[in-house]
Amino acid sequence: MRVSTLRRSFLGMWLPLLFTPMLGGSAQAASDARITGLWKLVSYEVEVRSTGKTIPVMGAHPAGFAYFTPEGRVFFNLTGEDRKPAVSDKERAALLDTMVSYTGRFTVTGNQWTAKLDAAWNPAWVGTEQTRSFEINGARLRVLTPWRVMPNWAEEGETRSIVTFERATDN
Repeated sequence: MRVSTLRRSFLGMWLPLLFTPMLGGSAQAASDARITGLWKLVSYEVEVRSTGKTIPVMGAHPAGFAYFTPEGRVFFNLTGEDRKPAVSDKERAALLDTMVSYTGRFTVTGNQWTAKLDAAWNPAWVGTEQTRSFEINGARLRVLTPWRVMPNWAEEGETRSIVTFERATDN
């Protein structure tokens, strides 16, 4: 084996390991083991603060997953039930109201995580920090957004999303 081949092989194998802590790899893995892994969407509701009423905004059987990696990245892809392929521009635009999709680096503090988003279905979210509270009960993960007025249901006043997942395996 030539020296240049050995050098490339050595560098390719060891340099990533040497620089991982500098890049926020395992040092940033404040990715709490409680939430690390794959979670399947069970329900997505919006709660109205003034009345306590809950609205199943993505239907009774939404689909999707959240994946929290040990390296500290989260991926969300959530969709409402009964989505149909769009034919018109109006139908394509309406599909955006029945999905949530984003990814970013996350950290956990207590029972909250904060994700710094670098990609999202809604460009207004890119570059933002999204903080969520969470509760784990057995194999269930319950995620709560902060109270806020959402454009989709502004007439309801302050609302929050309550998103429930169950621990999943990908098999």
